Amino acid sequence: MVLLEELLQCQINKWYHLFKPHTIPTLFLPLPASFLSYLQGLSLSADGSHSPTPFLLPCSASNSAFHKFPAHSTVPDPDSNFDSDSDSSDSDSEVKAPSFPELESEVEKLISALGGGVVPKLNWSAPKDATWMSPFGSLKCESFSEICLLLHSSDCIIHDLTEALPSSQDYANQKQNENEFQFFLALRKWVPDIRPEYEFRCFVREKKLVGISQREVTAFYPSLLTQKDQIVDSIVDFFDRIVKPVFVSRDYTFDVYLTQKRKKVILVDFNPWGRFTLPLLFEWEELEQDREEVELRLVESTFAVRPGMKTAVPYDYLDTSEGSGWDEFFRKAELEIRRQSEAGD
Repeated sequence: MVLLEELLQCQINKWYHLFKPHTIPTLFLPLPASFLSYLQGLSLSADGSHSPTPFLLPCSASNSAFHKFPAHSTVPDPDSNFDSDSDSSDSDSEVKAPSFPELESEVEKLISALGGGVVPKLNWSAPKDATWMSPFGSLKCESFSEICLLLHSSDCIIHDLTEALPSSQDYANQKQNENEFQFFLALRKWVPDIRPEYEFRCFVREKKLVGISQREVTAFYPSLLTQKDQIVDSIVDFFDRIVKPVFVSRDYTFDVYLTQKRKKVILVDFNPWGRFTLPLLFEWEELEQDREEVELRLVESTFAVRPGMKTAVPYDYLDTSEGSGWDEFFRKAELEIRRQSEAGD
């Protein structure tokens, strides 16, 4: 299990300023407790208690029409007394959509500052398991509502919020107060035309680079097989010059992207060693053995391709009523299809 300090060092808000010239432009916002409760599908009452809520996108500060939505579609019980003149807007059948006007305003400003497209993540994780909810089919977001849709749909984000700190080996001994821990929304500039074959995960054991794995293990890229030496040389040089002298943990992983032309190395992320970090083409037991040289592993044939991450649809997304997550998803998908159609004319 990872130590708490090693886990904390891997927060993007912790390492970003150390490697700013070598990574993707990112801006940060501290997240209020009410928004964190919303991401967990809970409402935070005045007395500090939580209760489950249906999935609704936040009420936009610029659109008061999205103030209230039905909590669910209701079907009259034929055995009950039904008064057709009863007030259909009874508070029991409605739920008020949450509203975060200050946070929304700040997020929209940062999206604009980053060029109009961003990838959201929390301290450790991006909602990479929720791209099925995106009309773009990726982590790209252009608005506050799109960010909420991805974050609320992601098990990775729930893990950050509820399991990351307690998963550390010495959490109980450190007595880390979760109520005092600050979660951040990190907005990373959207970088188009990323080629997945040039993304790699690097494994550092006792401050020594011991392994490099192709990150996209669901595909075979024959061109990589002729570039092995260049890939290793570029990443080893980057580790020796940039990462090793600065990053303080002994055991960790870091992800990089190699540009196509000059094989410049761009730092993407840090992750703790073991457990919740995927070893990809390695096994953790292998990586923990003594190694003399850095080993690069690639998918070397179509027969070596591995299955991708499987995701499930949370129960509350089955609601397709107005204002629900699926209603917003279908609306944005329709707009994207229309945009692409108009662009092709």
